[in-house]
Amino acid sequence: MADIYANARSTTGTSVRRRDVNALSGMCPICVKECEVLCEIGKSAFRGREVLYPEPEQFGWSTAASNKDYGLDWSDFNILSRLRGAEGIEENPDVALFHNVNIESNIGGIPLKIPVAIGAFGSTDVAKNNWEALAIGAALSGIIIIIGENVCGVDRNSVFTDGKVERSPEMERRVKLFRDYWDGKYGDVAVQTNVEDQRFGVDEYVVSKLEVNIVERKWGQGAKAIGGEIRISSLERAIELKKRGYLVLPDPEDPVVQNAFREGLFRTFERHSRVGFPKEDFVEDVEWLRSIGAKYVTIKTGAYRPVDVAWTMKMASEARVDYITFDGAGGGTGMSPVPMMNEMSTPTVYLEAQILKCARILDKAGRYVPDISMAGGFINETQIFKAIALSNFNGNNGRGPYVKTITMARSPLTAAMKSLYFCELAEKGKLPRNFASLYGNSPERFFIAAEALKAKYGDKVGGEIPWSAVGVYTYLYERIGIGLKQLLAGTRKFKLELIDRSDIAALTRIASEVTEIPMIHEVEADLFEEILLS
Repeated sequence: MADIYANARSTTGTSVRRRDVNALSGMCPICVKECEVLCEIGKSAFRGREVLYPEPEQFGWSTAASNKDYGLDWSDFNILSRLRGAEGIEENPDVALFHNVNIESNIGGIPLKIPVAIGAFGSTDVAKNNWEALAIGAALSGIIIIIGENVCGVDRNSVFTDGKVERSPEMERRVKLFRDYWDGKYGDVAVQTNVEDQRFGVDEYVVSKLEVNIVERKWGQGAKAIGGEIRISSLERAIELKKRGYLVLPDPEDPVVQNAFREGLFRTFERHSRVGFPKEDFVEDVEWLRSIGAKYVTIKTGAYRPVDVAWTMKMASEARVDYITFDGAGGGTGMSPVPMMNEMSTPTVYLEAQILKCARILDKAGRYVPDISMAGGFINETQIFKAIALSNFNGNNGRGPYVKTITMARSPLTAAMKSLYFCELAEKGKLPRNFASLYGNSPERFFIAAEALKAKYGDKVGGEIPWSAVGVYTYLYERIGIGLKQLLAGTRKFKLELIDRSDIAALTRIASEVTEIPMIHEVEADLFEEILLS
């Protein structure tokens, strides 16, 4: 597999002079002195560690992901449609309409209108800048949204007493924005906590004072295997976060560094989180979280090596957590090292195959198996269908699919940012001509769900409910929700929990080998004679 992007990536703002690059290195076949193009090597010569990350200049208003072909993804499977029969509904053409498909799910006891969670969005600026859209859009859609790590620790207005957080206006804002439009039944807001959060007492704060029901322990993510990172554009802010206990690089208290920053030699500091090391006492940790009032305890983990996947499943089983989110390699929400996103951790389909192997071993032994949410590059309903169907082995003794939801991050952010930007263009009268001629020149016209939401929420739409939240809702509920209903109707299964491994077929040998799903030419091949000659 040629790595033609090794020396030129859009994520780092680099390119090459020639298109016919060396397949091994990604370098131009002939590199010359008089070249003004900044490739990875050239830019690294000037900016060093900055080139490890997605373009620093875009931090706060961008997301980033891998651009590597992992050799196996959801396009290596096709969904098998059916002609006859109907499950989960009356076999009647006037009843078995795709609009009547039930795509509700339930993960760890939490009902969802669509099988999606959003998260986790922590202390990065891109999360803070788009939180209204994400939180309100999630509440309107009836799903879970996860507030990520370090929010209290980074909130400049947080109040601490003896190293413990007493109040965080930013955390309060994030919880409230969801709760204001939550129906109290579908979905909920979760708070993720890492090593620093635990030291700051965030668990106790959000459960006791903000009445948060779901606490998620952060064990990792698919985009990177190190702690959370953000950029800081203020020297004073960098010093403040260092004094709160964070690792800030370069050292903002070093006079040499301070002078370099003031001279403009670099424009941002990096704030890093510590890496956690989960141990067998996790069972006691879960018991403690429940004792302080957490109604649901979950784990968010990354795409670690197979033995770590097995250990995580074992600990989650012993602690009886309500669900686990496993995040496949490849995508982040703003500041994951690009080489790590591309070259480290297990891609999503491979990861789910490992998880399902663990789940079946536990099930066969009569052990508790927590519900699963899969994350890692999901953007549409076909991928969601395939991931859920892959996890259902003949009903799994009545529990349905092991995978109950899909966790998405980059795509809801894109929906939020695109909606916000086009509303800004509309206000300035600068919408793209083709877009305006097709869909109108005002948000009331170009958001297809605007009228339905206005009928329910009135003048709040476009005001308290920002148009960017309408965009997130439209993407999740109108596009993904309706699209998923259509796919289920095509398989003649009218309830989400009924789709299973028989509803998908592998298109490549590697897909079949990894997941044990038969190739499409092998599916039901032994039934032809029986059908034709019976």
